[in-house]
Formats: sequence, structure tokens, C-alpha cells
Amino acid sequence: MQKRYLYGLTLACLLIQAIGVSQVVAAPKAELWEKWTAHSQNNTRSIDHNGWDLFLKKYVKSHASGVNRIAYGQVSDSDRVNLETYINALAQTPISQFNRQEQLAYWINLYNALTVKVVLDHYPVKSVRDIKSGLFSSGPWGKKLVTVEGEQLTLDNIEHRILRPIWKDPRIHYAVNCASIGCPNLQPIAFTAAVLPTLLDQAAAEYINHPRGFTLKGSKLVVSSIYVWFQEDFGDSDEGVIQHLQQYSGPDRSKALAEVRKISDDRYDWTLNDIATSTAVKNKRRGSAAGIGQE
Repeated sequence: MQKRYLYGLTLACLLIQAIGVSQVVAAPKAELWEKWTAHSQNNTRSIDHNGWDLFLKKYVKSHASGVNRIAYGQVSDSDRVNLETYINALAQTPISQFNRQEQLAYWINLYNALTVKVVLDHYPVKSVRDIKSGLFSSGPWGKKLVTVEGEQLTLDNIEHRILRPIWKDPRIHYAVNCASIGCPNLQPIAFTAAVLPTLLDQAAAEYINHPRGFTLKGSKLVVSSIYVWFQEDFGDSDEGVIQHLQQYSGPDRSKALAEVRKISDDRYDWTLNDIATSTAVKNKRRGSAAGIGQE
């Protein structure tokens, strides 16, 4: 009986590895964590993100492909320590006492800094999905990485239980970075309350006007899998996604989208956004949250 159980468990593990965990589990829904709705709109204090800003300016590199790359292999020991010091400082910040703008910048920067740290802790890897957070996991998003105000948080908690349900702003998807080629760019500067509106719009336009955002051949619209996984954040329909894309597209791309009524396909490239990456590893898994590789 025990042998049969172990045999079945092994087969299940192999099956999950073969098709990808993300195909078994749908992309996370936005489920509000009520605790984090607390804020003080009268608090005019600002949070210091200078340490993160210096790191980004030093290691985020603009690439000819239009994808910002990170020089993971060049990060010095002292800058690793500085990154940890920055994350620890954020963890000790009583974020519930700050205003909404400061909170938004805080959570975006914390998410991105934690993601970079996770990659550095496991580097070299070909993809962030190679970093496991559990037996059946694909990626680090379910691992508890930081404690804020007494609560242990995962990357999924920050994105899907705090950022998305509280702010309900689709531009958040262009701000948080998953360390992959298919993801919107990690910006070369830190988010702050002062630059939030401009930087969010810039990040959206940057992605949407790049082939990663969408490509269009005749009436065939191929979009980033982000717009399929999280369609509820983009109007909850193909039409809603198309309207969103038009909002940030350049004149020619916007005009072409006006003739389209549905999404034909989606794609995503999970290759690590490393400056050392010279050729993309294609990962084509049609119709799944694992995404479809770049064409």
C-alpha cells in the first residue's frame, strides 16, 4: 500500500513538473487583506528609498532590445549588504501610518527589491521560475520573505492582497517586476510619491509600445499573457484590454487596434532579465499561466 502511494505521488510530481505548476493553479485573484487598508492621509512624512535608487542606477542597464536588464553577476558584496539593509529598513517602517501615495511607492519598491534579492540569493539561474518556494511551486512568489508590522509576507501577498485590491490600478502591473524578459521593465529609478503618476504612465507606455506588450498582424492580436492572466484588472474582457492598450499606444498602434475586436493569442518569456542573457529561452505553453514564449 505504501509503495503504491509513493508511486502515485512520484507520478503526480513528474506530471506537475512536466506541465508546469502554473498550468494547474490559475493566476492569483485580487483578495483584499483588510489590515493593510489602514493609512493616515494627514501624514506628510516621506520614506527614504535612496538606497534602492542607487542600486537601480548602478545595475539596471538599458538594452538594445528595449528590455531593461539587470547585471546580477556584477553586484558587489557591499551592494548586496546595502540591498539587505534597505529591505530591513522598509520592514521596520510602520507603513500603516503613512499616506496612500507613500504606501504605494513603498510596496512597489519592496516587491522589486525582494525579487532582486531572491534572484541574487540563487544566482545563476536561467529563470525566476527555477527558484522554488515549496515542493510543488514554480517560482519564489509563495515564500514568506519579509515581516512587516508583525505579518510575514510573500511576494504574492504584496501584489495580490495589497497592491491590486487596494489601489485597483492596472498600471501596477507595469511597476512590479518578476525578473523576466516578458515582464514590464524594472525602472532604473526608485518609485517615490513625487514621481508615481509620471513613472506609472511611463512604464505602461514603455511596455505597451514594445512587442512584449502586443503585436498585431492584420486582425490577429497577440498580447502579453499578463492581459489574459489578470484580465479582470483590464476591463475584464477582450474589449477592455484593447481599450487599455489604445490608451497608452502611440498613434499608429492605437489606430490599428481600433479595427480589432478580440485577442487571438498570448505569450510570455520567462527567461531571466539578466544582462548576461544573450539569447532567449523560449517557453511556449499555450493557454496557461506559465505563459507563451516570445515569437
